[in-house]
Amino acid sequence: MPKLPKRILHVLRHFECVFSERVWEWGKVLLIGAILAPGERTVTAILRVMGLANEKQFQNYHRVLNRAQWSSRALSRIVLLLLVSIFVPADAPIIVGLDETIERRRGAKIAAKGIYRDPVRSSKEYFVKTSGLRWVCMMLLVPIPWAKRVWALPFLSILAPSERYSEQRNLQHKKITDWGRQMIRQLRRWLPNRSLVVVADSVYAAIELLACTQGFQQPVTVITRLRLDAALYDPAPERTKGTNGRPRLKGARQPTLAQRLADPHTVWETVTVSWYGGQQRTVEVATGTALWYHTGLPPVALRWVLIRDPQGKFDPQALLCTDQAVTATQIIQWFVLRWQVEVTFHEVRSHLGAQTQRQWSDLAILRTTPALLGLFSLVTIFAHQLLQEQPLPVRQTAWYTKALPTFADTLAFVRKQLWPVTLSFMSPAQPDMVEIPRALFERLTETLAFAVK
Repeated sequence: MPKLPKRILHVLRHFECVFSERVWEWGKVLLIGAILAPGERTVTAILRVMGLANEKQFQNYHRVLNRAQWSSRALSRIVLLLLVSIFVPADAPIIVGLDETIERRRGAKIAAKGIYRDPVRSSKEYFVKTSGLRWVCMMLLVPIPWAKRVWALPFLSILAPSERYSEQRNLQHKKITDWGRQMIRQLRRWLPNRSLVVVADSVYAAIELLACTQGFQQPVTVITRLRLDAALYDPAPERTKGTNGRPRLKGARQPTLAQRLADPHTVWETVTVSWYGGQQRTVEVATGTALWYHTGLPPVALRWVLIRDPQGKFDPQALLCTDQAVTATQIIQWFVLRWQVEVTFHEVRSHLGAQTQRQWSDLAILRTTPALLGLFSLVTIFAHQLLQEQPLPVRQTAWYTKALPTFADTLAFVRKQLWPVTLSFMSPAQPDMVEIPRALFERLTETLAFAVK
C-alpha cells in the first residue's frame, strides 16, 4: 500500500490493532478504493479504481470480508470514541440517533432478508412493500464546525433478521425494540461516565425499553414520540405505616393527551425552537410529568410534551422524555435533530454506494453495509483532520450559490487528497507521459471527485 497522507494515516492507526498485519494491508486498499470508486461498491470495482484490475490474487481482497478474523463491533467502538473525542466537548451530553433502514436486496442466498414496508416509496395513501435487509443504526448527532450544521455520523449498525429467518432456524425472533435495547446497553458500556441522550422514532416508544434505560446505574435519557391515548398516571402515593399488601405502582389516572388537546383549560406556552431544515419556528407547547404504566410492565417516569402549530400546518403531536428535569424546549430541539439520520441514509445511498454491493456470504453481508455506513463518519473525520480548522472548499456555479458545504463537497475534498495514492498501482516502471493543459486536468479531477454514478 502506498504512503497515505500523514493526517489520514494518523487516523487509520487507531484501527490497525483490530486486524492482522496482512489483512490490514488488504483492508486499507478496500477502504481507499471504496472512497474513490463511483457507482457500485463491489470488490471488483474497488480493485479497478485502485489500478489493480490485473491483480491475480484478487481473492485475498474478497476474503477480508467473507473469511478474515476481525470484529465489526471493535471497529464501531473505535469510530465512536474518535468521533466523541473530536466533535463533542468533554462536558456536553452525547446525543445519539437510533433508527432503522431497509437495504433493498434480492436473491435466494440472502437468508436474513424479509418483506418490509418501503419507507421511501410509501406514503399515507400508498403502502409499498420491498424485499431487503433491515438494519438498526446508531449515529452521533453533533455539529460539524466547518459544515456549520448538525450531521448524523454512523458508528454502530446491526442486522435485524426477518421473522421468517428466525422461524426457519427455530430461533426466538428479536423485535426492533429488543435490538434497540441491546444497542443502548452497549453504548452505555462504551461510554460509562458520559451523559447520553438517545433520540428515536415511535417504534422505540416501548415501556420495556424505556424502563431498561432508566434502570442503568447511570440512566440513559430517551426521547421519542408518545401515543396520544397512552395510559398516564400520577406517581404512586407514599405508603403509610401499617398498610397491608404490596406497594402501589401508580397513582390516579391522568387525562390522555388527546383529552388535553381538546380541553380549553390546558395551559399552552408559545416558544420558538430550531425546526427542520435549520429554520426557526414558533409552536405552542404544553408539558407535564407522569408515569406510563401497563399491566405486567414496570412503570416509567417521564415528561410528556404536546406540540401544536398556531398556523395549523401540521397535526398536533406528543413527545416523551425519560428525564423529567429536561425542559420542553430542549426536548423538541433534541428530537428535531433526528431528521439528520434520514439525511445520512440518503447520502450513503447516493454517494457511498449502499445497496450496490453484491456479497452473498452471510459474514460478508454482516460486514459490508456497516462498513459503508461507517465510511460516512470516516470521510468526515478525514476531512476534519485535513482541514485543520480551515474552511472546506465548496463547489460553486454561475447558476447556483451554495452557502454551506455538503457531504458531496466533503467526499470530493477527501478524494482529491487520495488520488495520488493510486498512482503507484497504475504507473508502469517507465511511465508514458502525456501533457495536457492544467485547466483540463483540474476539470477532469473535479469530475472524478464529484462522480456519483
